[in-house]
Amino acid sequence: MRTEAEHSSRMAKKKAAHDRIVAAKALEKGLIIVHTGKGKGKTTAALGMVVRAIGHGMKVGVVQFVKGAMETGEAAVFANFPNVEFRPMGDGFTWNTQDREADIASARAAWTEVKRMIDDPSYDMVLADELNIVLRYDYLPLEEVLETLRAKPADTHVLITGRNAPEALIEAADLVTDMTLVKHPFREQGVKAQAGIEF
Repeated sequence: MRTEAEHSSRMAKKKAAHDRIVAAKALEKGLIIVHTGKGKGKTTAALGMVVRAIGHGMKVGVVQFVKGAMETGEAAVFANFPNVEFRPMGDGFTWNTQDREADIASARAAWTEVKRMIDDPSYDMVLADELNIVLRYDYLPLEEVLETLRAKPADTHVLITGRNAPEALIEAADLVTDMTLVKHPFREQGVKAQAGIEF
C-alpha cells in the first residue's frame, strides 16, 4: 500500500499530464453524437445531455421517432422548461402499427421537424430519438440525413439514438457510443417495462 506522500506524488504527475492534454484541446464545435447498440440506455443518455443543456440555458429540440403512442416521464418533465421543444411524433413500433405507409409518413413528418430545428441556428442542441430505427427500415433515405448533418450550423449539437446505426452515420459522427447488452430483466426475469426506467 502506498504512503500518503507516494499517493500525492503519483496524483500530481497524473494531474500534470492531464493538464497538458486539456491545454492542447482548444477547438469548440457542434458535435454529431450517436448512441447505438443493443443495450439499454441510448435514449436515457441522450436525455441526460438534454438535461445538462437545459441547465446551461441552451435551447433544445427533441423529436422522437417511433415513440409517441404512450405517455413518458420525459414529456412531463420537459413541459416545464420553455427552452425545450419536445415532440413525440411516432405511432409505436412497426410490429404494433403494421402499416408501412403510415410509418413512413410519421417518419417523414418527424424528420421535417428535426430538419427545421437543425436549420434554425437558435437551437443549440437537437435530439433525433430513434432515428436509427427508421433508417434501418428504409423509412427515410440515409443520404438525405447525412446531407442535413453536413450542412448543419457549425455550433449545433445533433444527437441521434437507436439500434443499428448505419456505418455511414457512424463515420460522419464525432462521438459514437455502442451500448452493450450485458443483462436485462425483461429477457431474463420476465420483468415488464416500468415507469421511470423505460418510459
